[in-house]
Amino acid sequence: MATARRTVADGLVVGTSGNVSVRLGETVLVTPSGVPYDRLGPDDLCAVDLDGTRLAGDAPPTSELPLHLAVYRATDARAIVHTHALHATAVSTLVTELPPIHYQTAALGGPVRVAPYACYGSAELAHNTVAALRDRTACLLANHGTVALGADLDQALERTAQLEWMCRVWLAAHSVPGLTPRVLDAAELAEAAERFRGYGRHPGDPAR
Repeated sequence: MATARRTVADGLVVGTSGNVSVRLGETVLVTPSGVPYDRLGPDDLCAVDLDGTRLAGDAPPTSELPLHLAVYRATDARAIVHTHALHATAVSTLVTELPPIHYQTAALGGPVRVAPYACYGSAELAHNTVAALRDRTACLLANHGTVALGADLDQALERTAQLEWMCRVWLAAHSVPGLTPRVLDAAELAEAAERFRGYGRHPGDPAR
């Protein structure tokens, strides 16, 4: 509930767009369909198994439940945040892959792909999303929004915010007439990825 509300407070979601889920073992908790996040209570959350069978909750689950479940079945993610963030959605209409405008691209596994458009809530969208997330922790959905994964909700939300920021940077740079933004090459991204592996660790920390 707190994560869902933060997506609104951080400007990543408008109204009831977007959704949040977390995997607990073989159970998935997911936000409901059509409930404004400021009115969301514990009884509104839905619990389902990985096949979508309802385990708890009376409200209908988000229409994007097929997408969430497909991603959980295909990855080791433990949390998913889906938004209709403004700049990310704009970028999703322009390119098939977000150009690596910043080294933070490496933290998401590499250049962020755009999943081909399919109607929201559809099995086709779920399939396209899983393909776009191969070896990545975030993707864009064409003419739709973002999906970011994490080991927990905080990480999934942080990746969502970073993706939206990179999209905003790219749009700003790309809008300057007569100039083409410089983007990072594969070697530069690989160097950043290697540095990220030790980021935040201190001498004597156990390997992980």
